Amino acid sequence: MITEVILPKLGQTMEEGAIVDWVKEEGDPVARGDVLFTVESDKAVLEVEATARGYLRKILVPAGQMVPVLTVVGLITRQADEPLEGYGEAAAEQAPVEVARVQEPIPDSTREAAPRPEGRIFASPRARKAAQERGIDLAAVTGSGPNGRIVEQDVLDYAATAAEAAPSVTPPRATPVAVKTAEALGVDLAAVQASGPGQRITKADVLSAAPVPPAPAPRAAEAAPVPAAPEALVAERVPLAGVRRIVSERMAASHDQTARVTLVTEADATELVAARERLKASVSEEWGFAPGFNDLLALIVARALREFPYMNARLSQDGQAVERLGAVNLGLAVDTERGLLVPVIRDADQKGLRAFGAEFRELVERARVGRSLPDDLSGGTFTITNLGMYDIDAFTPIINLPEAAILGVGRIQAKPVVRDGEIVARHMWSLSLVFDHRLVDGAPAARFLQRIKQLVENPFLLLG
Repeated sequence: MITEVILPKLGQTMEEGAIVDWVKEEGDPVARGDVLFTVESDKAVLEVEATARGYLRKILVPAGQMVPVLTVVGLITRQADEPLEGYGEAAAEQAPVEVARVQEPIPDSTREAAPRPEGRIFASPRARKAAQERGIDLAAVTGSGPNGRIVEQDVLDYAATAAEAAPSVTPPRATPVAVKTAEALGVDLAAVQASGPGQRITKADVLSAAPVPPAPAPRAAEAAPVPAAPEALVAERVPLAGVRRIVSERMAASHDQTARVTLVTEADATELVAARERLKASVSEEWGFAPGFNDLLALIVARALREFPYMNARLSQDGQAVERLGAVNLGLAVDTERGLLVPVIRDADQKGLRAFGAEFRELVERARVGRSLPDDLSGGTFTITNLGMYDIDAFTPIINLPEAAILGVGRIQAKPVVRDGEIVARHMWSLSLVFDHRLVDGAPAARFLQRIKQLVENPFLLLG
């Protein structure tokens, strides 16, 4: 009996995912509930468990490959030697893997085998891994498997043939940056003395070995041309993939599709700062965490959204109506190693400070370790993003579509202000409301921001 392992749809918005790592290898025994692999969606890295017991017989999609949801990525059989009867070949065709090509072709193998179909390159996962490790272009390898499929032994034989053809060529070990620098400066890496770890050539080694260009002969001032600026060297290429790609696409779409207007105000947070200090002293030990300004501001914003429901809205999918939403689901932007993520607190206007703070910290922890659940990062109706901890006074954030607005939060800073005709020091807080003018007009949006300011300056109103 053969059980298909598919890439599941791990969220309403998930359309594709990348396999990060296979926990099980081909041939490993598998029990129901065992983690087979981890997958990165547009929002999180999640574990995928086996739905059947047996043996992982085939890995059809290797780690690092992006495929659509519901793609068959592996096969589980009940018996370790159960024949697949060509099942894996058909499944493999649905998820071909793009293979990087080396610049210099390696001499072709003389092995005789069945002709390979034109177009896609079919190869086993072990063959692809062996080719990647050896820098071999699979397009140059002749497959001996069914229908010309390349197996691991084909790659090993090809590598051996190439080694015999050029036994004395040993490419120097160099960092990627050193290779790029050498290409740009025309330096032969074979002539460079390595000083890096493991006798690897570094960028500094290449620069030291580069010939010094002769100084140009002096010219008359009127004839001297303007020197061309040297092209900047690319030190690193970071693919737009995973979360970075999704953020790029959504922010560009928000910028292009919304009629953005920004309102900026400064709230006197002196009373809020004092209230937070009292809360820290009185409840931190009991609650297990110290309430922060993010917690307090989130409750303030949730209260304001309940009072001004036109800000808790979105544009309908057909663009013909403004949809006011019944639930206040508050998103709070979080910086993680994988990029910007927005955990969502559902029904935030119905929660107290302790419940909100505990749930928020749990969501943030899962986001930062890459273990967010699909629902953790979806369904938001309004977003708060805070850069105050980086000494930012004010900024203009991008609306998180399809929401109507986003609140940017700057730092709380002691400033001299005039109160009752006297100059006093007060804790001032910069708040920036960016809203979509298609959904909300300026005056209603201003009243919403004004209410947030009022609650910041008079936190006791939250008790009402």
